[in-house]
Amino acid sequence: MITLGIETSCDETSVAILKDSNILANLISSQDFHNKYGGVVPELSSRAHIQLINPLVKEAIKISGIEYKDLDVISATAGPGLIGALLVGLSYAKGLSLSLNKTFIAVNHIEGHIFSGFLMQDKPDFPYLCLVVSGGHTLLVLVKNYNEIIKLGTTVDDAAGEAFDKVAKLLGLGYPGGPKIQDSAKSGDAEKINFPISDLKNPFNFSFSGLKTAVLRYVQKQGGVEKLNKNHIADISASFQNAVVKALVSRLELALKKFDVNSISIVGGVAANSLLKERAIELANSFNKKIVIPSLEFCGDNAAMIAYRAETLYKSGIKHELNFKPFPSLNENTFLTLEQFI
Repeated sequence: MITLGIETSCDETSVAILKDSNILANLISSQDFHNKYGGVVPELSSRAHIQLINPLVKEAIKISGIEYKDLDVISATAGPGLIGALLVGLSYAKGLSLSLNKTFIAVNHIEGHIFSGFLMQDKPDFPYLCLVVSGGHTLLVLVKNYNEIIKLGTTVDDAAGEAFDKVAKLLGLGYPGGPKIQDSAKSGDAEKINFPISDLKNPFNFSFSGLKTAVLRYVQKQGGVEKLNKNHIADISASFQNAVVKALVSRLELALKKFDVNSISIVGGVAANSLLKERAIELANSFNKKIVIPSLEFCGDNAAMIAYRAETLYKSGIKHELNFKPFPSLNENTFLTLEQFI
């Protein structure tokens, strides 16, 4: 079974080809020009996807050593994401599916991340807890199998990655915020400033807006970022990063105490954070659980995870019509059962 996957939900144009779950090609083109704007510009992102997608598909076919007619399934991210960016990849996949008379499958971007651990040699064991942490989403789910995902908690405001971006901008560190904060934090004291972690009615939910505001108020009390030296900024970065990781790991620990699972998986762009990895591994070891964190290539947005998820959907008997519409928000459309834990 040969599957083509396309990912264009934000600012990475990615194309992958999998043969029976084995990666033949996984190409990722990042739109670095957004850095000068301090964030992703949707219109510019869409234009870049249009320019990049066809050459990337051709290159993926070439690298894989196959022909277009060898494809069995053609898939693309349908959402959530930037609507213009989603339309580029989804429309391309639909057109290719129609011209080749191949099965088309639309993939939920978050489900792609949830199952990205299966791209590793050592894979998660069902049932497992999965913490999805990215620029746009923070989500804790219980994954029973490929067809049953139970949502335990989500962010009520900012996602963890979004908070990293906003705090990095506030501190004058630049974009993207995750790597910038992590680099700054290396020389800082994580216990220097006690930033708050929100307690919520649903103990599995997350909130990072208050933490972001606490950093802003702290900087304002110091007379503004221009009054801070490099060492002070490093302390703020380290203390902020420590608070975010504590919030994430504490929810994961609570879920481990409540649910009987075989493994843990941390996925999404923020899963590349070294402190989060360290604390999550310590937690997994304390509960004697296997932990799977995808390699850097598969933490961020990539088409391999989209192709893999399409494979599992196809094997479950799921395929989609060519009139399937993209959706920018996770709540507008979910393919499988996402139940709110009470």
